[in-house]
Amino acid sequence: MFAHMPQHLKGYSMVQAAISNGSPLPCSIRPEDFSYQRGDSAPTPAVTAQTIVGMLMNKGDHDDVVKLTLAYESALYGINRMKVTNGYEQRRQNALSYGISPRVKAAAEASAIVLVQTKLKPGESTDGAIFFRNDAKLFTGGHMIFRMAGEVFKFNDD
Repeated sequence: MFAHMPQHLKGYSMVQAAISNGSPLPCSIRPEDFSYQRGDSAPTPAVTAQTIVGMLMNKGDHDDVVKLTLAYESALYGINRMKVTNGYEQRRQNALSYGISPRVKAAAEASAIVLVQTKLKPGESTDGAIFFRNDAKLFTGGHMIFRMAGEVFKFNDD
């Protein structure tokens, strides 16, 4: 499942995604497996976790840390009954231990929030923010596409 996050970050739109592996086989998840398409236009691909963390390491500030934390926690903790086995809360705890520099803190917060490449065993789940280069515009009037293992999943298809 996914939810649009109304905040944006330095020209990127954010979407919060939660993925559960309901199949009997393990599956690999990557943010770049997601794209967003409006109407007949070409899909906008999600960027890698490394792209976002690196951008914030170079350009991040305190406002970015606050924006990321508030946006993601409001999306995440607004979902009741979701039990994540490999997600944000574990990554957030690890990220809190990083340095004092605002850029390092922004990159550390992003590394806790972004959906990272992971392999899910049957019954496991993960969550994270997916970022799309979109000049900070909200996504409206389109649908999310997720490609995995040769399968294509369309959400809110027109």
